[in-house]
Amino acid sequence: MLVISIQSQVVHGHVGNSAAAYAMQAEGVNVAAVPTTLLSNHPRYPSLRGRVLETELVADLLKGVEERDLVDEAAVLVTGYLGSPGNAAAVADFVERALIRNSRLIYLCDPVIGDDGRVYVADGILDVVRHRLLPAANLTTPNQFELELLSGLTIADTQGLRAACTALAGEGRIDVVATGCTLTDTADGQMETILCSDGQLSRFATPRLPIRPYGTGDLLTGLIAAHLAKGKAMEAAVRLAVETIFAVLVRTQEAGTAEMRLVPLPSVGRKP
Repeated sequence: MLVISIQSQVVHGHVGNSAAAYAMQAEGVNVAAVPTTLLSNHPRYPSLRGRVLETELVADLLKGVEERDLVDEAAVLVTGYLGSPGNAAAVADFVERALIRNSRLIYLCDPVIGDDGRVYVADGILDVVRHRLLPAANLTTPNQFELELLSGLTIADTQGLRAACTALAGEGRIDVVATGCTLTDTADGQMETILCSDGQLSRFATPRLPIRPYGTGDLLTGLIAAHLAKGKAMEAAVRLAVETIFAVLVRTQEAGTAEMRLVPLPSVGRKP
């Protein structure tokens, strides 16, 4: 069981591969973690060190993944925060080669382009995600804002959510896990993660806690990838991931920390 995970890396905190890689390993899945950035911490801290990695370096690391035959071994390929338009193009090239080389590979695209009504990546990245990565993906995990942005539709209710997922799929078929959803019929004090597969919705509601640590979307994507790599069905993979994240958030709230209390990973759906 191997997941190739291409996304950011930080020294402090749990975002990108610094959230997903440990969680996948704790679930018993091997990880080939390829960084697109190497930063001291999440950019929303008062100071930031490190940088987005050069496209030549990212492309070279991906070439090494191919040379070690990891594409042949992998069950799931994950892409997340890409850092620059050049990195986005290099990653898209790799994704296309990988899917040709291994037809069994599940490709999970986490858009990571914005939140709270704000796009925080360059236009070139958005274009690559929209026109190259999403059309190749089997599964995508946008938050509600990203789903609206990528589909061009406003989401208020389940009908709007279905329409946005259909628009995102275009001519192909892609399962969508929409995160951080608040719809017209979402219960007060709750937030939802919603799987849309073949037009059918599976809704997973959890209490809305008064904290917003960084990296919850990256953790969700990593956990879904791990469960899929272990052979879980899509709905079960999403349910287990949501349950684990909520357990992490409860522990984080109790600890009063800004960063997720990820270690040790709560033993949801597996032996402790």
